[in-house]
Amino acid sequence: MIDALLKDVIDPIWERLALPLVRAGLTPNQVTAMGLGLIVVVSALYLWHQNSLVYGLTLAVAFAFDALDGAVARQTGLSSKVGGYFDAMVDRYQELVVLGAIGWVTGLWALALLAFAGGVITSYAKARVALEVATSNTAWPDLFERLERIVFLCLMLVLDGMLGLAWLMPAGLAVYAALCHLTALQRIRRAVTLLSAADQDD
Repeated sequence: MIDALLKDVIDPIWERLALPLVRAGLTPNQVTAMGLGLIVVVSALYLWHQNSLVYGLTLAVAFAFDALDGAVARQTGLSSKVGGYFDAMVDRYQELVVLGAIGWVTGLWALALLAFAGGVITSYAKARVALEVATSNTAWPDLFERLERIVFLCLMLVLDGMLGLAWLMPAGLAVYAALCHLTALQRIRRAVTLLSAADQDD
């Protein structure tokens, strides 16, 4: 939702930040892979230092780098269906790594699992429709999309590190999971509407 509303503001920022990567000759898929690598590294370090504030800040930087692959693709003319698929799959692994690290450090495995499942189902609810009917990949302006999830997780970690409140992390993960599943239901409702219309046309 944020990405759709602020696209005209956000995209020029990504374009400028991506220029050094383009000049270095990196491909979009290389940037995607490097983004995953950064997230794995900062998550592994979190298992060691267990400082939520440090993890939240370093994770924000890693996710910002990961977001540059699309800008690199546009500037180099190397956009591809394989690249889009690779990026989507890497996104899911990134969420698994981050929520797995949070579950490991905090011991909140059940909430971390619910949160991860909500994100995956949200993604799948849109992807599965494309197997049945032609649909736009951008016409799904829903409540808690990936950018919102990233911002939420980073902010939750930073606040936990700054405030040290015992209830903040479990409450944050519970809200995250609830918003993910609410968004999944929102997408399921839209999917049923699209598929029902297609059934009537047949």
